[in-house]
Amino acid sequence: MSITTTAPYISSKSAIYYQRGESLDYKNTGNDAIPANTIIGLCERIGVAGTEIKPGETGSVMVAGTYVLPKTSSNAIEIGVAVYFDGNGITETSTNNVPAGFAAAAAEAADTTILVKIG
Repeated sequence: MSITTTAPYISSKSAIYYQRGESLDYKNTGNDAIPANTIIGLCERIGVAGTEIKPGETGSVMVAGTYVLPKTSSNAIEIGVAVYFDGNGITETSTNNVPAGFAAAAAEAADTTILVKIG
């Protein structure tokens, strides 16, 4: 998406408020619908689909908030630890994974979900 303005008072040092930024517009360029609540890797962070996003359409992706997410790590993860999305769930391993945020609560080794503050 490209945002342009022709207002004469806008300089290269000005900022224009666009939105709160808790959700962003996201175009589904794939062939399948993205169901609501799907974790989406966004290069260097994750988002969570706020609604179903049909192929070729634009929908909302939440990029702030605290979510219960699937945990794929077999280790305990303490509150505040940086966590990553491995394509299936959340782990504390950074290598080849997308930053997801941090653990908003401790998770035991046997837990299959974890509370994560994204953004």
